[in-house]
Amino acid sequence: MKTSRLSRVIQLLTALQSGRTYSAVDLAGILSISRRMIFRDLNELKKIGVPCSFDKKLRGYRIDPAFFFSTPTLDSQEALGLLLLVHKLQNNIRFPFGNSALKAALKIESELPEKTKRFCHNALDKIFIKTDSQETLELLDNKFSQLLETILNKRILTFNYLSPTEDECKIENFCAYKLVYSNNAWYVLGKIQKDQKIRIFKLNYIKELTMSDKYYAENGTFDMTDFFGRAWSMVPEGKIYNIKLRFLPEAARTVADVQWHSTQKVSFQSDGSLIMEFRVDGLNEITWWVLGYGDTVQVLAPDILREKITKIAGNIVRQNT
Repeated sequence: MKTSRLSRVIQLLTALQSGRTYSAVDLAGILSISRRMIFRDLNELKKIGVPCSFDKKLRGYRIDPAFFFSTPTLDSQEALGLLLLVHKLQNNIRFPFGNSALKAALKIESELPEKTKRFCHNALDKIFIKTDSQETLELLDNKFSQLLETILNKRILTFNYLSPTEDECKIENFCAYKLVYSNNAWYVLGKIQKDQKIRIFKLNYIKELTMSDKYYAENGTFDMTDFFGRAWSMVPEGKIYNIKLRFLPEAARTVADVQWHSTQKVSFQSDGSLIMEFRVDGLNEITWWVLGYGDTVQVLAPDILREKITKIAGNIVRQNT
């Protein structure tokens, strides 16, 4: 929902919240917009679950008063922080229950003091966040709800899994521990009872979830930090490598501005280049990160990483000549 329309929807909510019944003409006059836009904004409210209805007897629109609640006292920055998450950052993460979050925000906004409300609307109009590339997730809310239910109730799960590089397979007796968001996608992490190994599955490749009537005992010793260890992103491979890279001056400052890994060490050189070092568990994930910097990065160590990069780069050249 764009900010300009968002402001109108909040005004619409504020008017209807009073308990009075307004005709479309009344609402158009209050907001200084056309009846067509009023109908569009009313439909916007209905889409996200706001109980807005037309009272035939009173010939006007109203919202069930039970929809609203008394908002805790929030100062301007607290309110803006909350609304910023819902209205702006929500588009940067494929967020489950997005409509529910938006509906909750609308409830809160409608109850804010007028001064705080004006501050938030003006601030949101001046903030723009460019949306990153996001993985398309089919039926995210349903899939997320099912997995969350199995985790909360410690129920054993069965599902079909179809990854880009493998045929579809059936995963049985899976004990889901955590839902994880990383690299612009959602994953479920858990253990298959048969081999007792921790596995990670991408939600987008999970099909036909079935929750059994069997329960699993909670693993009280499992720790996410320990599991991810020094993996570059999500998948530890069981071997630590000392990575040493040199970035050319044109990329050096941009790369140094980000804390990419907990073991990161940076050192600027007299020519403006940057030496960056890591201790990383596994090479597969960091290989693709390095390739993303093209000819602005040089692998100084280890040799095996340099060889992987060279081989992939060579394949790219051959496929494009």
